Amino acid sequence: MVHLPYLQPFEDVNKRVSRLAANIPLIRANFCPLSFVDVPEQDYTHGILGVYELTRVELLRDVFVWAYERSCARYSAVRQSLGEPDPFRLRYRQELADMVAAVVRGRLDKKSAGSLIQRLAFEKAKGSDRNRLIEVAETELMALHEGNIARYRLRPSEYQAWHAIWH
Repeated sequence: MVHLPYLQPFEDVNKRVSRLAANIPLIRANFCPLSFVDVPEQDYTHGILGVYELTRVELLRDVFVWAYERSCARYSAVRQSLGEPDPFRLRYRQELADMVAAVVRGRLDKKSAGSLIQRLAFEKAKGSDRNRLIEVAETELMALHEGNIARYRLRPSEYQAWHAIWH
């Protein structure tokens, strides 16, 4: 956060790159990521100016520590509200994505989608996992909207064409 903005290696975005780069060692060590969402712009600007004009890092260091403490608290609250990841969904993540994408790209209605999902579930899962895979895939389709189509690698035009048939 000190060297990139001070040295100005890029024509633009030096401060943004430095804020992102500050997360690299944190994420590698499995620590909370740093966010400057709540940092008052004036405090951040004064910290950067202290580096630029006085070659002093103390104020920027203090802003960094304050921001990191707030980031950790926010990250912890978000993690608790989200809960633990579902091991079943993690195990079948790719299969679920493929199933949802196949339904959307095929522009299938609800009845055709149900048949395809059942067939794919029997190909991809064993035993009691099949019924759960069908249930989860159907739930994912019901919850599909323009804000989450990227997780299935779907284009907005594909979603819109399917959505008109689905509803």
